[in-house]
Amino acid sequence: MSQLHIGVVQFPGSNCDHDAVHAWQTAGQKVSLIWHKNSDLEGADVIFLPGGFSYGDYLRCGAIAKYSPVMKEVVRFANQGGLVIGVCNGFQILLEAGLLPGVMLPNQSLKFICRQVNLKVVTRQSSFTSAYQEGQVIRVPVAHGEGNYFADEDTLKSLQDHHQILFQYCESDGSVTDSANINGSMLNIAGIMSKSGNVLGMMPHPERAVESVLGSQDGLGVFQSVLNSFAEKAD
Repeated sequence: MSQLHIGVVQFPGSNCDHDAVHAWQTAGQKVSLIWHKNSDLEGADVIFLPGGFSYGDYLRCGAIAKYSPVMKEVVRFANQGGLVIGVCNGFQILLEAGLLPGVMLPNQSLKFICRQVNLKVVTRQSSFTSAYQEGQVIRVPVAHGEGNYFADEDTLKSLQDHHQILFQYCESDGSVTDSANINGSMLNIAGIMSKSGNVLGMMPHPERAVESVLGSQDGLGVFQSVLNSFAEKAD
């Protein structure tokens, strides 16, 4: 398979953009940084919205970023089936832009949480989790103040019925418990994908877990899964 071109979008206040670049380069891919005022995705095969505090998180996290010129192109790209990943603030932006259902509330503790957490891989039947095993527990860091995922009962049922929940906060043995729910998210949700299967939003940071020196390489599976999906299409 030829090398993919990954576009990492930069907003004012992004602070995980270079982490994302490093992670994708570690996975052997070509990466370009795309400034939020651009209206050109530069032919990218995958779009990555990084974490941080876009526009200072004024109003609501991601609420202003969704109006950036680049987001019109990201929405168009996603609606045409292009793969889009939003991590932390990027997830919040995807919610605000309507590419994923639900909203983010402040953490139940009302405190910023920054530490390693356990995640259960709910399904490997996606373009973002195929490199994992179903039920596998991975260790990935979180760093957020508003990661409390909320949706109404109908939306939650739809997420479950269409197998859109990809990651849940869990114990080290994989059990999904209230005590493992670090921020109060409904159903312990840490990451979901769109019904069409091409948009991923997750609060934990896989791009910060690609080297053992950082405490975990478990995040590499997200990137390898994306590569697998393109390799399958090429066959």
